Amino acid sequence: MENTPSWLKDAVFYEIYPQTFYDSNNDGIGDLPGIIAKLDYIKSLNVNAIWLNPCFVSPFQDAGYDVADFYNVAPRYGTNDDLKQLFKQAHARGMKVILDLVAGHTSIEHPWFRESCKAEPNKYSNYFIWTDDWGGGAPGYRFINGFAERSGNYMINFFYCQPALNYGFKNPDPDQPWQMPCDHPDVKAVREELRNIMKFWLDMGADGFRVDMAPSLVRGDSTGEGIRELWADYRSWLNREYPEAILVSEWSHPSEAVPAGFHIDFMVHFSLPGYTSLFRKEPYRIPNSPFTGGVSFFDRDGNGDAKLFAEELAEQLDVVRNKGYVSIPTGNHDIGRIRQGRSDAELKVAYAFLFTMPGVPFIYYGDEIGMDYVTGLVSKEGGYNRTGARTPMQWDGSDNAGFSTSPANQLYLPIDPSEQRPTVAAQEKDTDSLLNFVRKLVKLRRESPALASDGEFKALFAEEKKYPLVYERSLNGERYVIAVNPSGKNAAAEFCCPGADKAREIVGCGCNLTANPGAVTISMQPASFAIYAI
Repeated sequence: MENTPSWLKDAVFYEIYPQTFYDSNNDGIGDLPGIIAKLDYIKSLNVNAIWLNPCFVSPFQDAGYDVADFYNVAPRYGTNDDLKQLFKQAHARGMKVILDLVAGHTSIEHPWFRESCKAEPNKYSNYFIWTDDWGGGAPGYRFINGFAERSGNYMINFFYCQPALNYGFKNPDPDQPWQMPCDHPDVKAVREELRNIMKFWLDMGADGFRVDMAPSLVRGDSTGEGIRELWADYRSWLNREYPEAILVSEWSHPSEAVPAGFHIDFMVHFSLPGYTSLFRKEPYRIPNSPFTGGVSFFDRDGNGDAKLFAEELAEQLDVVRNKGYVSIPTGNHDIGRIRQGRSDAELKVAYAFLFTMPGVPFIYYGDEIGMDYVTGLVSKEGGYNRTGARTPMQWDGSDNAGFSTSPANQLYLPIDPSEQRPTVAAQEKDTDSLLNFVRKLVKLRRESPALASDGEFKALFAEEKKYPLVYERSLNGERYVIAVNPSGKNAAAEFCCPGADKAREIVGCGCNLTANPGAVTISMQPASFAIYAI
């Protein structure tokens, strides 16, 4: 692909929430030396890249997505030298590391914002978006008033403690003189600050960035022209100066994000309904979530369908082909665990699907062993309903599940209290475990170009309110047919697939494929799947 690093062709990422991955100094909080200590485990998953959630200096009112210093690691995680060592050790194992870049806002404790709050004009007065009076701002935007000595209100991106950086308004409202155009010198200064931040960490050894709230930076931009111009500029710079570095967006609309300059965008829960129709519809999936209600395809009740997703995926792939990639992750720190309400057998069906999808997969830490969402937790650092998906990694059967030797009441979050909680140590010993199944699937994917990032996708059977889902992946003469039946019922499908008489099952359970002249029939037991080489 033009201007796309070749290492993305077989990339599989592992997302790490640093405060709950592994505690090396026994203070109850995970840290960078702890991640380094577990790099061989991460490598054993056959992944070749890591996405590290925010690890910078912060008051942690939003778990680090409120940055107070973009150039220094938070002491609770270690030092800049520790992060540099993480890059070095990961690279020695053939793995890349990308950082979480909070581009759209800072913490209220950031020195830029503190200076911006002063009544006396200074260099940083316009680094953030302030109204010039007490009028409250403008419809469609959120403001905080009465916070600073300067007169006016500041715009926020998410929480009150996250003031929006000023990347300008593509079409400023002449009735709102505080709205600055994108070419204003102060706006250009903010844009250059972001470039400097990226350069600092790339020079230290980072391999790119996942950009938080990527489409939110430019305001007054109904056509999206302004945000496309912004990211295209950064991408052009990367292509020239750091051609192996990547940008991953939190945009949730690949057909918009990739043409704007990103290498990868997630198909998750913001803009496109297809992903939630697969996994996230039932109320027990994410308690108190606005995305619940309805039925999922990957549910034992068997009342969903994959038609919407298959059509949506095909549309997105048509746009991003030869430009970048979609990503369909197992989950992330903002949504409930995929485990919720599912057995190991049902998770294997879901993973057979996820690791044979086009684009670049991301595994959320702990999903490889089937960690569950922990209900009833008090919000931690702005987690709210997301808190239960951020509990400590479960390494073994010792105290605190091997995450830390500190007293249990000092842990960042409590360990899943279930006596049946899965652990890495137990699953290492079981050849049929979820952990070893994930390893097998990721290995197969990375060894098979048709199953990897660039392989073509074609739905063979994806009908409304019907099971199973059957699709083909192909590239340069290599072909696979994948069938998944996540329901608790028997299912069957008939479809056209030339050459299916030579089908060979690579991995699967509970499926029977019969190739007849002109048609192929597959019958599937409950919670079954198969990957066939054609």
